[in-house]
Amino acid sequence: MPIELSVWRIDSGLQKVVFTPLSSEMRLEDVLAADLSILDSALMLLGRQVPTSFGTLVDLLAINAQGDLAIVELKRSRTPREVVAQALDYASWAEGLSYDQIAAIFSEHHPGTPFEEAFSERFGAAPPETINATHRLVIVAAELDAATERIINYLSSGYGVPINAVFFRHFQEGGAEYLTRTWLIDPQEVEAKASSAGAERRGREPWNGRDFYASFGEDSRRSWEDARQYGFISAGGGKWYSGTLYQLTVGARVFVCIPKVGYVGVGLIRESVVPVAQFTVQQDGRTLPILEAPLRATRMGDGATVPDLSEYVVRVEWIKTLPVSQAIWEKGMFANQNSACKLRNKFTLERLVPAFGLDD
Repeated sequence: MPIELSVWRIDSGLQKVVFTPLSSEMRLEDVLAADLSILDSALMLLGRQVPTSFGTLVDLLAINAQGDLAIVELKRSRTPREVVAQALDYASWAEGLSYDQIAAIFSEHHPGTPFEEAFSERFGAAPPETINATHRLVIVAAELDAATERIINYLSSGYGVPINAVFFRHFQEGGAEYLTRTWLIDPQEVEAKASSAGAERRGREPWNGRDFYASFGEDSRRSWEDARQYGFISAGGGKWYSGTLYQLTVGARVFVCIPKVGYVGVGLIRESVVPVAQFTVQQDGRTLPILEAPLRATRMGDGATVPDLSEYVVRVEWIKTLPVSQAIWEKGMFANQNSACKLRNKFTLERLVPAFGLDD
């Protein structure tokens, strides 16, 4: 059962803001299609009302930087059996989509823009060699009956089916409108269970739903000692470098590696990624922008006014850090050119957990 969300206005006496349904669920689909970041900041829309080979239409079809698909279906007024069965039917269709078919779907819904160009613009890199290795199902609703909740929990928790539900509540106060979002199940929990259930079939190690890898390239734009002192990781100088930081979720654990050196820290993500100009730190008991703080990285502010070139920063509560001279590295450990990604490699985790003194 999702946590009930209530909102109060307190600036002119305590007043509860009352939930009001959107005029239509098609309007909610319009909002999602215009900006999928309110559902998941790591998605790019492939198409809306996408026809399947079964003669049905997928409300929204999206893809992430790893090439994995997301099938988004609005509940509308359908019964639990209908909406869940429809989502599963869409999954059986999406599972078999090839690279060329996915590119064709995008081109049909975005005439004149090649899929590869849009993917590179959105994620800062070309599509991966392996695409559609996995997918997930998201049912969007204003509210959900108990039967649908039981079915989704049963499929996800018991059998690792990558299905979840998300609730959007609409609030209107004066001339302003607001949307709030609540997940039925923690998305990382769903992904971890689905990853474990399907890892053998997909030929890759499962993800534990918690651990991420971050590459911290030291240069004049960023210093590991600055990161240790002020509690952050960062990347920038182009979307290819900064884009994958959006995968990092608040509360997750991240292991930080300096390329060609080794692992130097582990911590908990405390805030989502922001441009460097918006990131603040504590200095002598004061809160100030990081670009006004004493920094070893003399060029961290380069390009700060240009979104595509700016450094992007993620706040981290360090569990343990090491100086570069004490970096942890063994042959066979995981390393990746992306600034951030899921850490699936069991060999690496088995060595990092005791090396950093973690109680796993």
